[in-house]
Amino acid sequence: MVTTKQPFRADHVGSFLRPTELKDAREAYRLGTITKEALTAVEDQAIRELIAKQKAVGLKVVTDGEFRRRWWHLDFIAGFEGITVYDFTTNAFGIESEMQATYVSGPLRFSKEHPFLEHFTFTKSVAGEALAKQTIPGPNMILLGSAISSKKYQENPVYETIEALAKDLVTIYQETILAFYEVGCRYLQIDDTSWGALFDERFRQTLQEQGYDPEDLIELFARVTEEMFHVKPSDMTITFHLCKGNFQSHWLYSGSYDTIAKRLLSLPFDGFFLEFDDERSGGFEAMANLQDQRLVLGLVTTKTPELETKEHLKQRIQEASQFVPLDQLCLSPQCGFSSTHEGNKVSEANQWAKMALVVETAEEIWGE
Repeated sequence: MVTTKQPFRADHVGSFLRPTELKDAREAYRLGTITKEALTAVEDQAIRELIAKQKAVGLKVVTDGEFRRRWWHLDFIAGFEGITVYDFTTNAFGIESEMQATYVSGPLRFSKEHPFLEHFTFTKSVAGEALAKQTIPGPNMILLGSAISSKKYQENPVYETIEALAKDLVTIYQETILAFYEVGCRYLQIDDTSWGALFDERFRQTLQEQGYDPEDLIELFARVTEEMFHVKPSDMTITFHLCKGNFQSHWLYSGSYDTIAKRLLSLPFDGFFLEFDDERSGGFEAMANLQDQRLVLGLVTTKTPELETKEHLKQRIQEASQFVPLDQLCLSPQCGFSSTHEGNKVSEANQWAKMALVVETAEEIWGE
């Protein structure tokens, strides 16, 4: 029997489209024409308005929309000691973009001055009767992206072994969990798309060429995550989100969850947010490995403006219930609407129509 109310029957992944005023302010700050204080004031107001919209559409859980971030993951990772951020230009998905990446450049350490703690404190102060959720990238994003697959790290490794690096990762994420708990966070979401590289055949081949066995990495990723939970307070909900890429409406990984499902779904999260919005997601069969947690079905796409129908969503949920009891299922979009500051190729009207659809469908199915 599920013992927590989170994730909610109608939930969401976290990021929302940045309003024009916020984008303009961020650009002005980058150019040096406004101060950091002026930018923060614009962010604060945009977040107040966003939280009001989330509550108005019927959501019981709110986030800051990741409005203070450029990237869904790098801004948080950059707050750890031992991480270096660097800029580069690439033509990703046919889009010429100024990009950033990170690599482990020194021993990993957590600081209680991490800016996201203050960010959450503000979100919680505005949330009112709604529950404030904090979203952060998971430890394996650093393990894979800032070490294993990082050319800069491989050229100058800081740790003697990947296991030694993983040990410090566990420590800083344990400290992260406790630090968010101390500032009042009771709903923490771990976003960890790195798991996608472990079932996508193209990425598995690349990892093998780099000298790693993807099956060994599945176990390493799982152990890092399990050990992170050793400090979890009993009244804190921690969930997991995995999508297969969400960069300006483009995806990155393909393949079903079959390869990772047994190990991933054995992890002690209170719920799993998984992508099921198109044929790349595969079927629901592997979800039979779920234990007593809730499974949030990412059936509503944030990549395109087309609005799903309630009938379609109910049919898909019925299909999923053949493998996971209906009482353990919830509904959400497959990812956020703006994993990067540019946002996906949808409008604000599309965004809120999709969120209203999630809420209304959930109410009709579960009466909550």
